[in-house]
Amino acid sequence: MSSLRISELLAGYRTRQFSPVDIIEELLRARTVQPERHEWIALLPPAGVRERARALAARAADSLPLYGIPFAVKDNIDLEDVPTTAGCPEYAYTPAASAPVVERLIAAGAIPVGKTSLDQFATGLTGARSPLGACRNSFDTRFISGGSSSGSAVAVATGQVSFALGTDTAGSIRVPAAFNNLIGLKPTRGSLSTRGVVPACRSIDCVGVLALTAADAARVATVARAFDAQDPYSRAAPPAAAVLDLAREFRFGVPDAAQLQFFGDAEYQRLFASAISTLVSLGGTPVPVDLEPFLAAGRLLYGPWLAERYSAVGAFIDARPEAVLPVTRALISPGRLIAATEAFMGQHRLEELKRAADELWRRVDVLITPTAGTIYTIAAIETDPIALNANLSLYTNFTNLLDLASVAVPAGFRSDGLPFGLSLSGPAWSDDSLLALAGRFQPLATRTLGALALESSP
Repeated sequence: MSSLRISELLAGYRTRQFSPVDIIEELLRARTVQPERHEWIALLPPAGVRERARALAARAADSLPLYGIPFAVKDNIDLEDVPTTAGCPEYAYTPAASAPVVERLIAAGAIPVGKTSLDQFATGLTGARSPLGACRNSFDTRFISGGSSSGSAVAVATGQVSFALGTDTAGSIRVPAAFNNLIGLKPTRGSLSTRGVVPACRSIDCVGVLALTAADAARVATVARAFDAQDPYSRAAPPAAAVLDLAREFRFGVPDAAQLQFFGDAEYQRLFASAISTLVSLGGTPVPVDLEPFLAAGRLLYGPWLAERYSAVGAFIDARPEAVLPVTRALISPGRLIAATEAFMGQHRLEELKRAADELWRRVDVLITPTAGTIYTIAAIETDPIALNANLSLYTNFTNLLDLASVAVPAGFRSDGLPFGLSLSGPAWSDDSLLALAGRFQPLATRTLGALALESSP
């Protein structure tokens, strides 16, 4: 087995080079969990994983779109009969059924192998806010993995699964994707069901995908995407959904240089400039844009929307404060003090900013930003957890509030070997178009997949 890329596994199954049983046995033999990396909360018992593989082996390889594809589930998403902890063991409950998005993947032939770690209650972009210990970067264990879908990213980047589910409210898929050299799809809000997910901010939470390539992410998203009548925030694509033609000529928005912050990271700044050149080589025309309406929307997330975050888990925190990390309490608990008037004023301000942001799509097809302006060591994050986390959210906080789709795509490496990620964002329902552009961009920006000795193909 040369890789866990979905396309390669499916081709191998069809030509009978190997079976799902062979792949699962290989993964089980290689299951050398590194305790200091902290990417897993729970690995599923081998007997159950083998049973799923054997059941699939009795079927035709082309009978299911994700036939025999191993995947991981972030531990704020329900998986039948496996405790959901949301990164807080005292909060844990054991669901009788999987979340609908997980059920769809299993029905399509995918094989779950475990639940992955996360920043507690999905509150954070570092991967360090866990009672189990900080999840460590797949390239350099001194550095953060990014979060909150930290373990999901590391499990994919290190070749333990083909893809993983994460959740993204403020960048929680895209930031760990960028820090681990992965594709991170933050889909259109409501396009994937969030039923069976421990909410962060329920009205803007998204379930999304971390994968080695854009094609893999697209294949998974196609299966996972569905209207869920029992999820009040689920929605179906309108007839005139945003299908962007980014195959040849396209216009991409580049924020004014004065609005870009790299927090002293000259190499990330250089890599962003290089990404612009690569997009030009693909037929793109850069268009200067004002990012302020987007940044202003992002600043609302930890203002009025903090009340929604408190409404999700505040009662538990108030009842069991000792069970929650101090930094998590410090961030969520003030939500109880936000008045309804402030929340409504935030809603009104957001609508104004949406109107201003929507004007952008008259001039450009896609907005590009760094996914994060820099990356930090775990030691630095532990010294200043709130301010540095805020730096990481600069380019991601606004996306769900403004109802955008976004894809983080690998875009090269610093001289110390740590990866840089570019974010491609567009209006709601532009997910597939953004993934297609990411698929063209990725092999030109880097030939490395995840943290593996594998090359992407142009």
